[in-house]
Amino acid sequence: MDVAAHHQNIEACRSRLAAIGADRARIAIILGSGLGGLDARLDNPQRLSYADLPGFPRPGVAGHAGEAVTGTLNGVPVLLYRGRQHFYETQDATPLKTMIRTVKALGIPRLFVSNAAGSINPHFAVGSLMAITDHINISGFSPLVGDNDEDWGPRFPSMTDAWDPQLRQLLHAAAKDAGITLHQGVYVWFRGPAFETPAEIRMAQTIGGDAIGMSTVPDLLIARHCGLQVVGCACLTNMGAGLSVEKLSHAHTLENAARAAAGFEELLAKFVVRLP
Repeated sequence: MDVAAHHQNIEACRSRLAAIGADRARIAIILGSGLGGLDARLDNPQRLSYADLPGFPRPGVAGHAGEAVTGTLNGVPVLLYRGRQHFYETQDATPLKTMIRTVKALGIPRLFVSNAAGSINPHFAVGSLMAITDHINISGFSPLVGDNDEDWGPRFPSMTDAWDPQLRQLLHAAAKDAGITLHQGVYVWFRGPAFETPAEIRMAQTIGGDAIGMSTVPDLLIARHCGLQVVGCACLTNMGAGLSVEKLSHAHTLENAARAAAGFEELLAKFVVRLP
């Protein structure tokens, strides 16, 4: 898609989402696999299918509804993105750019990204939550490859403190208020779609990883490129391959994400009221 068409799609999406109140949101939240139920906690929810937003991604994996929802969470206006398209589903980064750059076009300053992830830290149990402090991109892929669009950001965006320390501090305060254990650590992105091998898990541990998954880093790269503040949380739904006897599957991921969802939702409700 050429630059002009991309900008036109973003403007059309901005207009349609503003019509349901997204321009009042103080944060946009991308909900990962099995975590899309947060919309049930919104007051006065209004919805738009991704299919009604030009250029938006079309998620094809269970647990990703493909819907934008506005409303108030604990009295705070928010925009929810219920699901994402992963880079094991596509070679095209443009739809994800449209989705995240629309947040910027709406004037929303912050993005919260969430995911279902595998724990590779033996001290981080299945069902617990982990604030993302940093990431390692093991995939060899970036959604920012190709010509740079200077209207959105620089050719070489800095990734120092890409995961905003101040927002993460507020997330920890919210966890303490909610009585929820919130670990923190480094997220390692594998492109997938196959689960990692035990040897790959050992490598990820050796290079400093605490959790592994197949999403989230592309979202962060696009968001930081256009100047959004980003905070993230992983819901640890399984141990990495070779670290337990459990059989890995997407159904297993969704099942454990559903079990952890109540704590995740309570964490978000406590977090958003702390936003400046």
